[in-house]
Amino acid sequence: MLSKGRQAVMITEDAQKNVLELVLAVFETNGRLVDAGNTLVRPLGLTTAWWQVLGALGYSPVPLPVAHIARNMGLTRQAVQRVSDLLVEQGFVTFEPNPHHRRAKLVVLTPAGRDVLTRAEAASRPLDARILNRIGRERLAVAMEVLRHLNEIIDETLATTPAPTHPD
Repeated sequence: MLSKGRQAVMITEDAQKNVLELVLAVFETNGRLVDAGNTLVRPLGLTTAWWQVLGALGYSPVPLPVAHIARNMGLTRQAVQRVSDLLVEQGFVTFEPNPHHRRAKLVVLTPAGRDVLTRAEAASRPLDARILNRIGRERLAVAMEVLRHLNEIIDETLATTPAPTHPD
């Protein structure tokens, strides 16, 4: 049963199976994207996780704190902090003071970081072209809209779901 506002909506077993199949397909696709990303950017000295954080910064109009990158990318703050620390060691990002929060430093893309991000995007261009040619713009737009709705529903549900308690 799903809750829609105050009204409960019954979900059939077939409909629930459709949702489960979609979730499993998203998990499978995520795994394949991570593997493909690692293969494509390994020659650049990157991992998919590094590329993901660099991309979050590259597409943001402003530098972001670790917590915002994590929230935007659906990652944990700790994972993004670890990756950001490694990216600092490589010279791809720096930490700078955040005028809005004394402790939450901003992660800033360096010129070297922007360069390696540009090269990572170039490495993915042939795969991107195959995806676009096979699926088409219209179907990709529909898929993106479905994923946005899924994310909204998940966020709404988690925001109203109490945290589990652990028996002592």
